[in-house]
Amino acid sequence: MILSKRKSSVNAKRNIIANTYPDSIISEQFRMIQTNIKFSVADQKNRIFLITSPGTGEGKSTSAANLAVSMAQQKKKVLLIDANLRNPVLHTIFNIPNSDGLTDVLKGRITFEEAVCHTEIGRLDVLASGINLVNPVELLGSQLMRDLLKVALQRYDIVLIDSYSVIDVTDTKLLANQSDGVILVIQSGKTLLEKAAEAKKEIEFAKSKVVGVILNEN
Repeated sequence: MILSKRKSSVNAKRNIIANTYPDSIISEQFRMIQTNIKFSVADQKNRIFLITSPGTGEGKSTSAANLAVSMAQQKKKVLLIDANLRNPVLHTIFNIPNSDGLTDVLKGRITFEEAVCHTEIGRLDVLASGINLVNPVELLGSQLMRDLLKVALQRYDIVLIDSYSVIDVTDTKLLANQSDGVILVIQSGKTLLEKAAEAKKEIEFAKSKVVGVILNEN
């Protein structure tokens, strides 16, 4: 398990630092996180990674966005999926529509190709969450979701999945089971050690593994 730190910044939720300031210390830290994950996962077949946290408000979506940008800048074709169907924010970070997205594909309303948004950042595409669901567990744990990920792997080098906190809901554990590894985001001064340990246990119970930890520092 690799532990990496990054400093949080003002308006981080609306600012993709890795793209806006590629030469900054924060951007370099995300490149380091990317490299650490690469070395910690020896099998090149491991290409689906879930980003989650023990609780809410710990910066996982911002971390997911910046990590995706960093990977795309290293000439990887990256798909970032917003599977946080309870509180999606990636569409606001990237300023893309959320009228169509993941849920619409899983419901058969539109195709995968129609739902994916191409960003201004070369090689990085985003699949927004789509319409809100009362109970997303059934869809995220379905064979349809597994099939979607198989299609994504045919088109992309890396698939990153942004999700809800792993302790609070079942759907994140289902996604962890479908991923090759989990990146856990914790916030310094907010995340209790007990919660972090509980999150790790939940991930292992889902038959997945923590391949990296991002420590957000205020």
